[in-house]
Amino acid sequence: MEGGGSKQGPVTCGSWIRRPEKVNLLVLGRSRLGDSSPSVLEIFSFDPKTASVSPSPLTTYVIEQVDGDPVSIAVHPSGDDIVCSTTNGGCKLFELYGRESSTRLLAKELPPLQGVGQQKCMSFSVDGSKFATGGVDGHLRILEWPSVRVILDEPKAHKSVRDMDFSLDSEFLASTSTDGSARIWKTEDGLPLTTLTRNSDEKIELCRFSKDGTKPFLFCTVQKGDKAITAVWDISTWKKIGHKRLLRKPASVMSTSLDGKYLALGSKDGDICVVEVKKMEVSHWSKRLHLGACIAVLEFCPTERVVLTTSSEWGAVVTKLNVPADWKEWQIYLLLLGMFLASAVAFYGFFQHSDSFWNFPLGRNQPARPILGDTQSSDDLFGPLDM
Repeated sequence: MEGGGSKQGPVTCGSWIRRPEKVNLLVLGRSRLGDSSPSVLEIFSFDPKTASVSPSPLTTYVIEQVDGDPVSIAVHPSGDDIVCSTTNGGCKLFELYGRESSTRLLAKELPPLQGVGQQKCMSFSVDGSKFATGGVDGHLRILEWPSVRVILDEPKAHKSVRDMDFSLDSEFLASTSTDGSARIWKTEDGLPLTTLTRNSDEKIELCRFSKDGTKPFLFCTVQKGDKAITAVWDISTWKKIGHKRLLRKPASVMSTSLDGKYLALGSKDGDICVVEVKKMEVSHWSKRLHLGACIAVLEFCPTERVVLTTSSEWGAVVTKLNVPADWKEWQIYLLLLGMFLASAVAFYGFFQHSDSFWNFPLGRNQPARPILGDTQSSDDLFGPLDM
């Protein structure tokens, strides 16, 4: 799918929408194209068998001219709520309702975030209980969801917020700044916890917490002169424990898969690489995916090994990853059945050749001795044995 053209404005933001029964939709934000087309939000269906997106949207919501163009989008883990930041109108809340064939977007007010300016990055916590926004003006906010009670309202959190991410347990929020600094916040009360240490010639740019539930790490892209690396911090001590050159060029966006197995990096000239977290090795390359264009959005599909990427020049692109296939549910059951049958065969072989109560091994010259029961006992079916 493409974002340019004479009838549609360029794609400025996008995200996956997870729906019940492993159905996934796409939401894209398009900016105004002169007087020929307004700013819009569009919802598309996705076919996992062909890894393709429907050519026409299921529904379209026209953004009022006074609000400007969409800047960023965040989707609640339930898939029911969508928050969109615009250039002039702050943040707007949209409720998604109806089945796929009759999907609709219903706009609602979001009082704490009206007229707050451009929010460059927004994110829901993994459990959906919190929502954070980071403004171009450096203003950082954490809200309780869905009550929208303000937990943190810090106007001077950063010079300008660059990136942010919630930890898997929703306990921490990491945020980075355009000046190269990175801070950690406690989401329960909004208090600052620590600032990540860095050398004077280093700039921390992007951040993502590990999501596999076993390794409590924070991944950050670090620019050191003309060298780009991915560094790892231990979140129990907030100390850097290592780094590796993965993308080997400046990154514009970073993402983790929902199950935490993969980490993806998008470059400022259109490349993406996907890294297997367990080995910290590149498993997939897509070079010149958005030729010469900065990748603005890079997001894993919730249920498939597919990623969504967007750029203002090339629009939205859906890419199937060249990584090992995941086990399907029926394959797991088949494996368990095979293990059960193998265990049954092994047990039968062991039973046939063992000195069991029911199968006494006898020598060639030893007659079988009968099992004698005690006719006076009725509590034990077999009674005492006379060996």
